Amino acid sequence: MFDERLLKELDADPEVKRDGRSLVMRRAVYDYLRRKRRRAIAEAYRDAYEERGAPELDGWASQGSWPGS
Repeated sequence: MFDERLLKELDADPEVKRDGRSLVMRRAVYDYLRRKRRRAIAEAYRDAYEERGAPELDGWASQGSWPGS
């Protein structure tokens, strides 16, 4: 499943030694899924405003930036 060299490097990390490999991997998966969900939500908002437009926001897009981009 995992590269042995990668697992050895992971196991040498102080946080992994303290909390255990399983907990650290669960945190990593949780963080990955959370970031993926946030990107999907941001993309949905971008798509919605691009399609329908929002006259009250004209000019705003060039002044702001989307989180994570």
